[in-house]
Amino acid sequence: MPYIRLDQIEFSIGTQILLDKVSLTLDKGERLGLLGRNGAGKSTLMRILSGELAAEDGERWIDPNIKIARLEQALPDNQDTTVFDYVATGLAETGALLSRYHALIAEGSENALTEMSQIQSELEHLGGWSMEQRIAKVLQQLELAADEPLSTLSGGWRRRAALARALVIEPDVLLLDEPTNHLDIPCIDWLEQQVGQFEGAIVLITHDRRFLQRVCNRIGELDRGHLTLWQADYGKFLTLREQKAEVEARADALFDKKLAQEETWIRQGIKARRTRNEGRVRALKTMRNERAQRRVAQGKGQFKLEEANRSGRRVAEARDITFGYDDEKVVRHFSTIIQRGDRVGIVGSNGVGKSTVIKLLLGELTPDQGDVLLGTQLEIAYSDQLRGELDPDKDLIDNICGGQQFIEINGQRRHAISYLGDFLFAPDRIRTPVKALSGGEINRAILARLFTRPANLLVLDEPTNDLDIETLELLEEILLEFKGTIILVSHDRHFLDKVVTSLLVMKGNSEIEEQAGSYADWEARGGQLTPATPALPASGASQQAQAETLPTQAEPLPNHAELTRPKKQKLSYREQRELDGLPANIEALEARHTALLAAISEKGFYEQAQEHISEALTAVTESEHALDAALERLIELEG
Repeated sequence: MPYIRLDQIEFSIGTQILLDKVSLTLDKGERLGLLGRNGAGKSTLMRILSGELAAEDGERWIDPNIKIARLEQALPDNQDTTVFDYVATGLAETGALLSRYHALIAEGSENALTEMSQIQSELEHLGGWSMEQRIAKVLQQLELAADEPLSTLSGGWRRRAALARALVIEPDVLLLDEPTNHLDIPCIDWLEQQVGQFEGAIVLITHDRRFLQRVCNRIGELDRGHLTLWQADYGKFLTLREQKAEVEARADALFDKKLAQEETWIRQGIKARRTRNEGRVRALKTMRNERAQRRVAQGKGQFKLEEANRSGRRVAEARDITFGYDDEKVVRHFSTIIQRGDRVGIVGSNGVGKSTVIKLLLGELTPDQGDVLLGTQLEIAYSDQLRGELDPDKDLIDNICGGQQFIEINGQRRHAISYLGDFLFAPDRIRTPVKALSGGEINRAILARLFTRPANLLVLDEPTNDLDIETLELLEEILLEFKGTIILVSHDRHFLDKVVTSLLVMKGNSEIEEQAGSYADWEARGGQLTPATPALPASGASQQAQAETLPTQAEPLPNHAELTRPKKQKLSYREQRELDGLPANIEALEARHTALLAAISEKGFYEQAQEHISEALTAVTESEHALDAALERLIELEG
C-alpha cells in the first residue's frame, strides 16, 4: 500500500498553470528528487503532498497511519525561544509539555513543583521521556546547543534547527525543500547518510547535484505544469531526458511540417472540395488548436559577464597574516599569492571564517599581523556586497538599471526589459518589488546587478543558493569562459569541481591549507572537513560548559613555508634606490600600457596597413612584459 497518491492534481496562480493533471504515487523506500525551474511549482506540489495546500482539482489520498514532516525552504524566524523549545514544537502536544517542564525546572518555585508533577504524569502517559531523549539525540547529531536562543543563531545554524525539528518526529514521509541551503559540507555529508538510511519515503527539492546523485533513486521533473517521473538516479536521468527531448523535437518538427502542408491545401483548393472534405477541414482545425496549446519549454538564460581590462599578474598576496576577533584567531600565520587567472575555492565549516578571509584578501579588513598586498588595475565585483544594495521596496529596473529604460553592457545599449529577460525574468516580474521575489529570483537579480559591472576579479560568496540547476549550469559556463580571476566560497561540491582549480581549506583551528585541484581531487587524496565545533552532549549543556571540559588547543606548528622562508636581507644602497624609483616607473608603464590598449581598441584599427597593426600589437605585448617584470621586481625587493 502506498503512503501517498495524487491523481490528476491541478493548481494555478492567476493565469499561470503550475500543476496540470499531475499524478504521483509515493511508496516506502522511495527517495524522489523533484527538479524544475524556479517558479515551476515544486514547493507548491510539496505543500499539496503534505496536506498544507488543497488542490483546485484532482484527488489526494494518504495512508491514515503515516506521519509527514516538511522542511521549508525559508529559514525559521528569529524567535525568542531556545533551540530545544523550537525543535520540540515538531512533537505537537508532547513537545509543548516538554518545553513547559523544562521552563518549570528553571523556575524552581513551589507552585512550579506542583505543576511539574502534573506534567510529569502526562508525559509518562504520552511516552514523553523517550521523545526528550530523541530531541537530545538529534541536537547532538546536528551539534546544536539546546539552551541557545534561536534568535542568536546564524542562517546555517537555524537551518540545522529546522532540520532537527523535521527529523525529531521520526516521520514516515520526509519532505525536504532545499535541505542543503546554508549547511556546511560536513553537515551535508551527515544528511546524505541520514537520507540513505531512512526507511520511509523522501521527496526533496535541491540544486545540489552531488546530493541528488548520492541519495535519490527516482527523479521527477516538473516542466510547464507536467510531472515526468524517471526510475533512475540523477546521472541516468540526464541521459534519458536528453533522449526524450530529441524524440519530442523530431515529433514537433513532423507535426509542424504536416500542419504547413494542410495550411497550403486549405489556401489552394478548399472552395472546390468543401463538400467532400469537411472531415479534413475539421482535422486541420484540431491541429491548429493542438499547435496553439503546445507549451514551449522555457529557454536558458543568456547572461554574460562584462570583463574589464586585464589586471597585473599579482592579484593579491598575503604575507604571514594573523587575524582574529577578541581572543579567537580566525587566521594564523597564513601566506598565499593569488595570480591573474587563478580560480580559488575557499571551503570550510560554517563559522570558520571564510568570508573573513575574503575581506582580508580584498583589503576590507586589516590583519593583526602581517601584510596583504593588492595587485594593480583590479576591477572587483563582489556578490556578497550586492545583497545589501538591493532595495526590497523597489523593482528590478530601479535596483539593477537605476530606474533607466536602457543600460550599457559590453559596449552595447540594451533595453532594461531585454537585459533582465536574459536572466529569465518575465515582464510582469520585472516590476515586482524585490521583497516579493523568491529566493532563486533574488539570487538571479544579484547576478544581473553583478554582471553590469566590468570586472577582472570576481568574488562570489555562496552564489548557488536557491538557483535552479539549469541556471547553475549556465553560471558554470560563464565562469569557465571568464578570463579574469575568481575567488569562490561555496558548499556546493559539484559547483566547486566545475569551476575552481585550487582550494584554500579552512580547518577550523585557524589553519588554512592550500591544495591544488578541485574539491573531488582533494577528497581523493584523503581530504575531509570536520565540523567547526565539537558535538554537544545529549543533555543539552551550554556551549560554555562544554568548552570548559575540552582540552586547550595547542598552537599550530609552523608550516613548511615558514621553516624554509629565508630571513629578509638588508637591501644594498643601489637596491634601495631601485626600490624607491619602482612605484613611479610602474605608474608610467601602466599609463603607457593603457594608452596602447586604447589605441588598438579604436574603431577602424584593423582596417589599417598590416605593418602598422603588427607594430602596435608588438608594442602592447612588450609593454605588458615590461610592466609584469617591474611588478615582479617590486615584490622581490620588498621581500
